[in-house]
Amino acid sequence: MNKLEYKGYRGSVEYSAEDNCFFGEVSGLAKDCCITYEGGTLDKLKADFEGAIDDYLEHCKNIGIKPQKSFKIVYMGTPEFAVEPLRVLLNAGYNVVAVVTSPDKPAGRGREIKQSEVKRFATEHSLPVLQPEKLRDEHFINTLKSFSADLFIVVAFRMLPEIVWNMPPKGTVNLHASLLPDYRGAAPINHAIINGETTSGVTTFFITREIDTGEILLQKSVDIGCDETAGELHDKLMSLGSSLLLETVAGIEHNRIKPFPQPHKPNLKPAPKLFRDTCKIDWNQPADQVRNLIRGLSPYPGAWSELQIGTKSLQTKIFKASAEPGKTDVCPGTVRTDGKNFLKIACTDGYINVEELQAEGKKSMPVKSFLAGFRER
Repeated sequence: MNKLEYKGYRGSVEYSAEDNCFFGEVSGLAKDCCITYEGGTLDKLKADFEGAIDDYLEHCKNIGIKPQKSFKIVYMGTPEFAVEPLRVLLNAGYNVVAVVTSPDKPAGRGREIKQSEVKRFATEHSLPVLQPEKLRDEHFINTLKSFSADLFIVVAFRMLPEIVWNMPPKGTVNLHASLLPDYRGAAPINHAIINGETTSGVTTFFITREIDTGEILLQKSVDIGCDETAGELHDKLMSLGSSLLLETVAGIEHNRIKPFPQPHKPNLKPAPKLFRDTCKIDWNQPADQVRNLIRGLSPYPGAWSELQIGTKSLQTKIFKASAEPGKTDVCPGTVRTDGKNFLKIACTDGYINVEELQAEGKKSMPVKSFLAGFRER
């Protein structure tokens, strides 16, 4: 149990080992109103929580004021990156009244119907789920309005029409995996590493008409390690972004954040959607640049190339590699291998030493395992 719910109010659940006691607080109330509760067991905590809500409602009735309902949020997201921020909001006791995610669709070789990561999580936590094919659909719009949400939150979702993002009174917040204004677009994590950046971060901002251009709310930065992959940075930013989003929501709820315009910078670095051609390795590049491409596309979607190994041509994805600087006496793209321990490919200023790769139709494996299997064919 990570939250309590009663009569439209939600509360957190925490445990104090020192006092051997559970305790919590109702979220989303006015700044001058605080409802707390505690109990030696979860059952007693639940009873105390419900009693505290009843006492609060009775008190409001007796003094003739309108009870303060919990701050209502509609959450929109699809992939794994969007799951952790939702989890953090729920654990903090926020009242997520609905989740919007992409429709189920066939995937994989078997074309089995697959649910989004966010839908699976929302279903496990008994949250209402909306999956519109079209975001302007009248039924979807009316359903959204019926939730009377104070705030919409978007994490790794589709571009919203104005009729949606302009609906809630507190606006619509987006969590973006870059330090805006750089790396606006669909693939900021990949492009940051492809470009050899040493710093990245997360930004929360209000959505407006132009994509990723709204006023900034909060930002946090993080270093990128010299060997870090897109997958590793993804996980790092997912955690960092979750805490930043929680801080952002609390600030908006209590009017503690002052948004500011994105700075005007020349030569902004874009982060467009990745396509197959984007992921193809150009060996007529310096080794460090090729290595950055490999890091920036690992583990997904993967940098690929047609490799000529002996008499065989193989379409191969490379997930891990190191750069070996120095002069080469062969054309870029030429493969050198001893057939046992190493496989390296010529670039303009050295070689790429392949450490992990995947032949088409096969599993990813270390280079030694790949070469051993290659010899046995």
